[in-house]
Amino acid sequence: MESTTAVNMLSALGHEGRLAIFRLLVKAGPEGVAAGEIARTLGVLPNSLSANLNVLSHAGLIGSRREGRSIIYAADYGAMSGMLGFLMEDCCGGAPEICAPLGSVLARVNACAPGARC
Repeated sequence: MESTTAVNMLSALGHEGRLAIFRLLVKAGPEGVAAGEIARTLGVLPNSLSANLNVLSHAGLIGSRREGRSIIYAADYGAMSGMLGFLMEDCCGGAPEICAPLGSVLARVNACAPGARC
């Protein structure tokens, strides 16, 4: 992953509302959540939600699909895994025990595949 990509992703997550949306979508799994349900769950106004979803989408952290009249949003687990890997790439400085707990988190993220519950 390039530094500019990681910066865009981290910048998108550096907002309380967008972080809450992303965490909700990560918890929901690959099936995702309808925009209206995100707004209701988080108590977000539709125009704010739309702007925040747009930022997360442009950062490559989420994707969307249309189902009937609803737009379903889902976390992009590959992008999230790539970002976590980028952050951990130079970890440890010769002391692997420092990053061991993070390695197990990254392994769980990498295990998330389309159709799986994470």
